[in-house]
Amino acid sequence: MDAFFYLIPIVMMGFIGFMAYRVLSRWLLIRRAWNSGLTAEARCLRTFTTVSNGMGDHSSVRTTIHHVYEFTTHDGRAIRFEEEDGPMTTVEGDFVTVHYTDGPTVAATAHGPDQGFKQGAAGVGILTLLGVAFAFCVFLMVTFHQFSTDPSFPTP
Repeated sequence: MDAFFYLIPIVMMGFIGFMAYRVLSRWLLIRRAWNSGLTAEARCLRTFTTVSNGMGDHSSVRTTIHHVYEFTTHDGRAIRFEEEDGPMTTVEGDFVTVHYTDGPTVAATAHGPDQGFKQGAAGVGILTLLGVAFAFCVFLMVTFHQFSTDPSFPTP
């Protein structure tokens, strides 16, 4: 039974750490694309939406728009990528400016640097929430350890 109060929070902390890593790595990737100074004209090849509902609750439905873009880098490579939450006014066949990184693995975004504050604020909010959840797991483990080693605490 004691393992439950250590194992479950540790698994949760691992998941929280992984999610924080994903948020930070995506944010840094987009910032690197913006700061590279490399831009190209990309064509929107396809748009589609995905619909998800929160935990089977049909009252909270979220629709996400996806765009598939293709562009040519300055060295002549054709790059195709998909991006979420783009403008709903961009349709198939439209041309947009993309920011991308150079190198063997190209990271690109059609989001402009003017949206950086909004994305940064969202990232900070998500990381704050993950930090609170991580701290709660640590608090739970420390509190259980203190009670389990206290001889005056009644145990069944």
